[in-house]
Amino acid sequence: MEMEREGASGGISRTFSLLRLLGQAGPSGARLTEIAARVQLPRPTVHRLLRALVAEGAADFDARSKRYTLGLALFMLAARAGDVRGLRDIARPTLLRLTAALGETLFLLVHNGYDAVCIERSAGPLPIRSFTGDIGGRVPLGIGQGSVAILAFLPPAEQDEIIRHNLPRMRDFGGPDEASLRAELAQVRRDGFCGGATGLIPGMAGLGAPILDREGRPVAALSIGTTTDRLTPERRAVIAGMLMREANAIGANVNPFDPTLRRAGAAMAGAGLA
Repeated sequence: MEMEREGASGGISRTFSLLRLLGQAGPSGARLTEIAARVQLPRPTVHRLLRALVAEGAADFDARSKRYTLGLALFMLAARAGDVRGLRDIARPTLLRLTAALGETLFLLVHNGYDAVCIERSAGPLPIRSFTGDIGGRVPLGIGQGSVAILAFLPPAEQDEIIRHNLPRMRDFGGPDEASLRAELAQVRRDGFCGGATGLIPGMAGLGAPILDREGRPVAALSIGTTTDRLTPERRAVIAGMLMREANAIGANVNPFDPTLRRAGAAMAGAGLA
C-alpha cells in the first residue's frame, strides 16, 4: 500500500513538472527531447505522460512542429478556480457609466490576431458611425482609435508583422501610409492614448486607450466615438484622462485565463508571433 502511494505521488509530481515546463516554454512550446532532458526522465516515460495530458486536453501537440504546449482545458480549469468574470463582465459597468456621464458611445475592442474585434458597446444618444459597427464587428489593427491604441503598445516584432500584413488592407479604409502610421503609434506611446484618425469617417472623431494586462501587454482597448464638433481640445483632454484611468482599472482586474484573451493570443501564436 505504501509503495502504491509513493508511486501515485511520484506520478503526480512528474506530471506537474511537465506542466510547469510547458508553462515556461510559452506559446512556442517544446519538443519531446527537450522536455525529457529538462525533467531528467526517460523519453518513453515523458512521451507516455505527454500523451495522457494531450488526451485530457491539458496539453496540445502540433504534429507539424512536433512541439507540445499547454492545453485549453488547463486554462479553463484555472479560470474557474480564479476570477470567473470575463473581460466583458469587468468592462460593462465602465462602458455604461462613461456613456451616462459623457453622453457618448463607448466601445470595448479586443486584440484578435491582425484585427481588433468589438466585444461590447454602450450606445449614447447621438447616431455614431464606426468601423467596427456593432458587437462582433472587426477592423484591421491600425484603423480607428481603439485599434491603434492596441497596436501602439504591442512588442516591436509583432507590431512590425501586423503593419506589414495590414497596410494593404488599410488602403480599403482610406488609412494612412506606413510613415504616417508609425509616427502616430509613437505619439500614442508617448501620450498613453490615441486621439488621431479623425476624418476617416466624415464628421466622426474619437479617442482610444489600451487595456494592458498584468504583464503590460495590450489585450484590448476602450474607445469613445463622437462627432468632431463635440471633441473640443478641452473636452478631449478630460475624456482622455477618464479613458486611461478606466482602462488601467480594467487591466488590473483582467483574468489571464479569460478564454476571450486566450483565443486572441492563439491567433498570433499561429503566425509565430505571440
